[in-house]
Amino acid sequence: MATKHDYSKDDIRKMVKDEDVKFLRLMFTDLFGTIKNVEVPITQLEKLLDNKLMFDGSSIEGFVRIEESDMYLYPDLSTWMIFPWSTDRGKIARVICQVYRPNGEPYAADPRNNLIRVLGDMKKAGFTSFNIGPEPEFFLFKMDENGEPTLHLNDKGSYFDMAPMDLGENCRREIVLTLEEMGFDVEAAHHEVAPGQHEIDFKYADALAAADNIQTFKLVVKTVARKYGLYATFMPKPLSGINGSGMHLNMSLFNDKGNTFYDKDGELEISQEAYYFLGGLLKHARSFTAVCNPIVNSYKRLVPGYEAPVYVAWSGSNRSPLIRIPSARGNSTRLELRSVDPTANPYLAIACVLEAGLDGLRNKIEPEHSIDRNIYRMDAEERQKSHITNLPDTLHNALKDLSADETMKKALGEHLYSSFIEAKNLEYDSYRTQVSGWERDQYLEKY
Repeated sequence: MATKHDYSKDDIRKMVKDEDVKFLRLMFTDLFGTIKNVEVPITQLEKLLDNKLMFDGSSIEGFVRIEESDMYLYPDLSTWMIFPWSTDRGKIARVICQVYRPNGEPYAADPRNNLIRVLGDMKKAGFTSFNIGPEPEFFLFKMDENGEPTLHLNDKGSYFDMAPMDLGENCRREIVLTLEEMGFDVEAAHHEVAPGQHEIDFKYADALAAADNIQTFKLVVKTVARKYGLYATFMPKPLSGINGSGMHLNMSLFNDKGNTFYDKDGELEISQEAYYFLGGLLKHARSFTAVCNPIVNSYKRLVPGYEAPVYVAWSGSNRSPLIRIPSARGNSTRLELRSVDPTANPYLAIACVLEAGLDGLRNKIEPEHSIDRNIYRMDAEERQKSHITNLPDTLHNALKDLSADETMKKALGEHLYSSFIEAKNLEYDSYRTQVSGWERDQYLEKY
């Protein structure tokens, strides 16, 4: 995690002066999980600290209509960070902001505000913290002479390979060092299964900080990769025939006594609360897939044979089901959701999985029994006997499940829910009208 600080306005004024900060990058996230920046000169600092910096919300995807476009950026001072890179004209600091309406209300279509709202519901239910440890993967491609990404991989390495096979190692090392300079606690960094694919895991944090960290991580990865003439992409399946990129979410729920998922006397040393939470995740898995795997390409990763989960099931041991329970216990007891990919808007994805788990707790939803054998080797009849269902196989089918789920509607709030479904249906319709190279190769000369 990136270290959170309880900065005061005076702390920030002092850092600006001491570090010669010349620009402020005000960050927030749109409906699709894209980081938005409003960059202002340091002369605007006081205006920012007084919550008086305005921007045009009508230009942001999923935000307001043109007639109600004035929005304000309220800085979360705990996210203040000076970038390790600088321009010729001084350093750049960033702060993550919440979007507010002119009347002083948090804006409901801001995904970060929405997660804060769901975390408020969690606290009312008697819990203190929902911790998330993300495992984001990405590919490094070479860039051409014009600085455009190609489909040429930077190496031929494989899982945990060392140089010289892993030519992205220097780039990955600098990404790690940059993250650590910015306060991240990096736990692991290695080459993944596919050529050109990398994973960097950082320490868990509470849900809001974890979502902020994921967004900061993406920015750092892309920035450092460019220095090496490489293009980093979080697209789930950029190439056919090799593993795609996921972003497993490790999650645990805490109250005043500690990790509620741990029970030293329970079966597998897992608490009844953990089983109910797991039951909620399994119940709503098909519905939150649209949010956790939000693009057409996400479903090219969720196919059998490439290590990504395809079936709604859980296990305490093997890695073929959707959710597994890693072996660590005590305060490290957690559930690992393996379907999520890094195109997910982290604020929306975390809100949805938390609300699904809380629904399991509220309604005491017992999960089906664990599946401790390789599901990929089970035939359809065996899976049916074990009550194993499939994840949606297209964005279209995932959206149908999302549209029918009131709990997920509650997780996103009315505005984000309707905006997301409308935008994603348009995206799928646009995809449906395109004719692919595969279709021409298969059919043009045949018929």
